[in-house]
Amino acid sequence: MPSRYELALEALDRRGRLRALSGCGGLDFTSNDYLGLADSAELKDAIAQALARGVPVGAGGSRLLRGNHPEHEALEAEAAAFFGAESALYFGSGFSANAALISTLPQRGDLLMYDELVHASTREGLAGARATHHAFAHNDTGEIEHALRAFRADNAQARCFIAVESLYSMDGDLAPLADIAALATRYDAMLLIDEAHATGVLGPQGRGLSATLEGAPNVITLHTCGKALGVSGGLLLMPDLLRRFMINRCKPFIYATAPSPLIASAVRVALRLCAGADDRRAALQARIAQLAGHLAKLGLPSTGTSIQPIILGGDRRATSMADALASEGFDVRAIRPPTVPEGSARLRITLSSSLRASDVDALGVALARHLQDIAA
Repeated sequence: MPSRYELALEALDRRGRLRALSGCGGLDFTSNDYLGLADSAELKDAIAQALARGVPVGAGGSRLLRGNHPEHEALEAEAAAFFGAESALYFGSGFSANAALISTLPQRGDLLMYDELVHASTREGLAGARATHHAFAHNDTGEIEHALRAFRADNAQARCFIAVESLYSMDGDLAPLADIAALATRYDAMLLIDEAHATGVLGPQGRGLSATLEGAPNVITLHTCGKALGVSGGLLLMPDLLRRFMINRCKPFIYATAPSPLIASAVRVALRLCAGADDRRAALQARIAQLAGHLAKLGLPSTGTSIQPIILGGDRRATSMADALASEGFDVRAIRPPTVPEGSARLRITLSSSLRASDVDALGVALARHLQDIAA
């Protein structure tokens, strides 16, 4: 008799949702390496130099034991200065940083509101959250204000938290951060901004869409290090009081082995590269505009960002088209529920400054051909 695990996998397969690991191949239109730094000579050289000066690969323990290395502290100081916040706290991944923030900071009696399209890491944090929490319609500032006003009417002292992304990972659209920040200030709420896909790409020097908000006492931002920065880890930028609270109360920080000091040293270099990467950002914008031109010919809207979804609806329709593109040398992946809402399976195209104009043109031609085949 099949086990419940076998039955679950068979059910996924019948729905076209069974996942498996696959290697890298073809032109990269699927990773989040937006500035092309992950395989760069600069970061490889940074690792070599760090090893030469004796930076260890592993930390050997949690940061509250013996795992706190000068590279961690140097990275946090440099990140706080670069992004314009009072302090920073480094985690081994952006996912763990975001989940840890959500599960630790809001307390019982508080209200945590989150956009319905936020990352899975936010939802993971909600599983351990003490606060009352509920989703609001995507980018709906009216709903946010209504909920804040109603909560404040009966809870003058409790804390409110609003969790959003600046650049949404599956839809490629932007949050109305200025409007949401104004509401957070008006109703004395904390604003939690996940900058995962905007870090390195948007804002002055790639400091994200929250660059003008950083350092405010009611703003916390997450900047991941494994996407445009090309390394790994996640940085929470926050007031120093809240950093000290996290160090004392955040279980994923207290009990986890500290991130690699070697990787922390590489992130320090990545931040410096990011600050001077206007040429890479310009190249990325050129590729974005180029793909937008191809989509316009197909009657499809462009997000104007480095993330471009093409909604196909059915799960197998999306996977079939991804397979067809892969057979022609394009690495474009299909994204299916539950990662995205039911009926909105899609191709998720991402762009990088390392792509050539001819690469984007070739993809545009292939998309036109395969979308025409699907419509026929």
